[in-house]
Amino acid sequence: MHNLNIPPIQFHFLATVSFSQRTLVKEVIRDLFRKEKTKLEQLRYIFCSDEYLLEINKQHLQHNYFTDIITFDLSEKPNAVIGEIYISVDRVKDNAQTYKVPVKQELLRVIFHGALHLCGYKDKTKKEEELMRKAEDKYLQYYSSKANN
Repeated sequence: MHNLNIPPIQFHFLATVSFSQRTLVKEVIRDLFRKEKTKLEQLRYIFCSDEYLLEINKQHLQHNYFTDIITFDLSEKPNAVIGEIYISVDRVKDNAQTYKVPVKQELLRVIFHGALHLCGYKDKTKKEEELMRKAEDKYLQYYSSKANN
């Protein structure tokens, strides 16, 4: 059964990462937008290498450093989000080791992080960062509760 009201969320892989339960992840992303009262029109996740994301960081943001995620809000209307989220698989794997968490958990955190940016969350100040972490944790728990049912 295909519901045409479901906004397209696409995953594109330019780098290899083990990533199961993609349908559930998309469902949680849609729920995240609904719970955050943000209309989602289209969302593309591009999983790539450090080098690929570094080029994007240099070209579009004039930053010359590695990052785990870059989120682009491509919305043309103020009330409907169209976004592209680039995620460095290399960074996610390194961060998972650094924070001593499973790669899948870190990948999910970054996936939800990008979606939360598109819902208006910021992370420039300490306070904004705390709110972002709390929201990430909320959706990680929500995902886990759905995955374990």
